[in-house]
Amino acid sequence: MKVSYTRKNKRLRKKLYLGEFAVYGFEFYCKLNSNVEEDLDKFFDDIMNLVESRELMAGGGGNADDFSMFVCSVHRYGSTTEEDRDVIEKWLSDNNLVLDINVGGLVDANEDV
Repeated sequence: MKVSYTRKNKRLRKKLYLGEFAVYGFEFYCKLNSNVEEDLDKFFDDIMNLVESRELMAGGGGNADDFSMFVCSVHRYGSTTEEDRDVIEKWLSDNNLVLDINVGGLVDANEDV
């Protein structure tokens, strides 16, 4: 259910992450082409290093068959950008372990997830 924020004051919009205070993130899904534990550990470490280097955070999980993460900003009212999305999508595309990549668009992390 979408919340109408047109009649809420600025303090309440900020507290509820509405309007100009909305926080955007994106989700990605992929399959991994390895069941070797060391390969999977390296992949997870590398993707988290990339995410953190852009001042983002991610949550998710899975296994070699299905893996997904939701990525958003580490800053309280910060959002991911199309550039963040493109960088992560390119990194996934260039990675030999990754198959069947699906990177979603930016969505409101508090409303659309």
